[in-house]
Amino acid sequence: MSTTLIGEPERTAPASIPGQSPWIYRPWIDLVVGCGAWSAPLLLISFYTTNTHSHAWTVAFYFLALLFNYPHFMATVYRAYHTQTEFQRYRLFTVHVALLLAVAGLVAHLWYPLLPWIFTLYICWSPWHYTGQNFGLLMMFARRSGLAPGTVERNAIQLSFVASFLLLMLSFHTGPSGDPLILSLGLPAKFTLPARAALALFFAAATGWALFSMARRSSLRAIVAPLTLAVTQFLWFLLPAMIELYSGRDIPQTRYSSGILAVLHSTQYLWITSYYQAREARVAGDAQWKFSRYLLTLVAGGIALFIPGPWIVSRVFHADFAASFLTFTALVNIHHFMLDGALWKLRDSRVAALLLNAGGGTCDSVMNGQSAFRAATRWLAGPTKAARSIRTTTAVLLLGCAAIDQVHFYWSSEVENLASLERAAKLNPDDSSIQARLARVSRQAGQRDASLASLRRAAEICPGDFSQQEAYARGLIEAGRDADAYAEYERILARWPRNSDALVNFGVLARRMGHDEEAIDSWQSAVANDPARANSQLYLAQALERRGEAQAAARHYRAYLEIVASHPKEHSNETAGVLAALIKVADADASINQPNEAFKGYEAAITFAEKANDKTLESLALVHLADLEEKQRNARAAAQAYQRALVLDASLADPVSAASDWLNYGKFLHDNHLPERFVLACFLHADELVKTTPGPVLAIVVQARAESEARLGREALAVHGSSEAVATEALTLPAESFAKSQ
Repeated sequence: MSTTLIGEPERTAPASIPGQSPWIYRPWIDLVVGCGAWSAPLLLISFYTTNTHSHAWTVAFYFLALLFNYPHFMATVYRAYHTQTEFQRYRLFTVHVALLLAVAGLVAHLWYPLLPWIFTLYICWSPWHYTGQNFGLLMMFARRSGLAPGTVERNAIQLSFVASFLLLMLSFHTGPSGDPLILSLGLPAKFTLPARAALALFFAAATGWALFSMARRSSLRAIVAPLTLAVTQFLWFLLPAMIELYSGRDIPQTRYSSGILAVLHSTQYLWITSYYQAREARVAGDAQWKFSRYLLTLVAGGIALFIPGPWIVSRVFHADFAASFLTFTALVNIHHFMLDGALWKLRDSRVAALLLNAGGGTCDSVMNGQSAFRAATRWLAGPTKAARSIRTTTAVLLLGCAAIDQVHFYWSSEVENLASLERAAKLNPDDSSIQARLARVSRQAGQRDASLASLRRAAEICPGDFSQQEAYARGLIEAGRDADAYAEYERILARWPRNSDALVNFGVLARRMGHDEEAIDSWQSAVANDPARANSQLYLAQALERRGEAQAAARHYRAYLEIVASHPKEHSNETAGVLAALIKVADADASINQPNEAFKGYEAAITFAEKANDKTLESLALVHLADLEEKQRNARAAAQAYQRALVLDASLADPVSAASDWLNYGKFLHDNHLPERFVLACFLHADELVKTTPGPVLAIVVQARAESEARLGREALAVHGSSEAVATEALTLPAESFAKSQ
């Protein structure tokens, strides 16, 4: 039930008859179910069990949908379609909107990108629908209790409920969405946080004032139902947002449409519609109306609305069951929201007469109309044997379909049970979500071929879903099938040419296969599409450096470092990449004769490496710093940097790098006219480190040693006999030993 929250002013509705009870059924059931008094304990139970018994809770909610969610949709359909009078009265919604949504469903099945828009509309509209129902019930109870809210009081409550909805929408659309099917405006938290705080304060102030104002002219008994509904609105909308703000835990948007709130709302809806339909039937003289028959109709009709459609589309046309189910769910909900908003308005004299105890009113012509449609409906609901057989057969088929769907969901929700997932896949092999789960569990079980087959099947089922296509491509990479992955990413980019994930991964594969220019082009496109993406900046910088474009590479290294500095938590495990980038940027500055900037870069790299305890890159930064100091003719500072690097090398298991550093230190000693015995000791130590590792470093070391031995002559033999001691002495030469070069 809902009343118009935004739109034409409400015409004055009849007041309730003095002396009549304000309650619908009984006070306790009206307060607990109708006013949502059970929200607090059920929300608490939901929060606890979701974290501790997530599988059981998920299965339970899916079953509860059969008993509450689906029937509550059918309750609206029942009212709008069960008589010719109602059908014609709301023809815009019963025919035209229904056909339009059916076309949208067909398009969504053929063109997957439409599904996120439809699903987002459904997710964002659901809280508005809940808000409208709570507001409508609050006004109904206020009038039944004789409170007669004034225009200012009504507007205050209406605006406060709108504020609570807007608060929730700001929460939904703050930052990026965590669900690919839900689109987000990506609003910055620094703007939405104060706005949400202001809306929360407005809700509390406006609602509190209006309820206090009404309570002053009445009794506590009269205000208890409106007050309970106001508290329910707070629990449903403000409390989750407050928990999110203070705890930092994101609450998925789908919780508001498919979780405990959906059950609470649906139960509330069935509570009021069953009362309305019973009164309407009595006013119309329908003595055969029974709640049990009405409820069975709603259950069977609810199943018909949601379950057969996706199964038929999936099994007959091989469409993705997961996408089809979400499409049906979203469109049935959207139709329900629109139709429900037209049906339930207290300004409607028929609704007011039955819900406000207004008296003197009758339900006008609800059973009128003797068309073929009405005649067929009356016959189908009649006592004939054929009609009973059709009803029974239909109900059995629908219940059987629901049972299959429940079993399928139970098996598919056992996300760690390979056997259950395989049974679910046999029941419906055209379900991308099950195939994706099968792939993950099969990989964990070591069944790589089965995992890849499931990924391929998911990609085939849903060719319009980028996530499924990329998951298959990544699976190919993990399986070592780079050529197949390369071809798969080519197909992905043909359909999604601006997708940064695909561009980055395609570049990596192109690089592996030796297509360097293609890799650079791909990473450049990724950077152009999303300059704030760290890995594309880093890959492009490394590629440009390999091509010899040091300054171009430095620009992208700098961009990478700026991104990391802006989001340190997201890149906390990229220490090596950050250090390497710092050194590369400093090298680029040094190469264009900007020593001050280069010094800052090397010192930053050294400091960062010390904090991260990365001795390898700290040593590398020190050697590069030493080289710069030497070029700047500061031999003392260069010597200290070399010595620090060599001390670090001694604790590392990288003999080639250590030999290279000893070689450079020896050359440095020679260039600064230190005794030749120190130079030769450095070369001998380097030779000892790499003598079993043939390569360019060993060749250079051997040549340098030979040249040093030639310079020393006979004294070389003495150095050979005590090379380690002389090398240690060279490593500890004081700064005073190095005169500043002129």
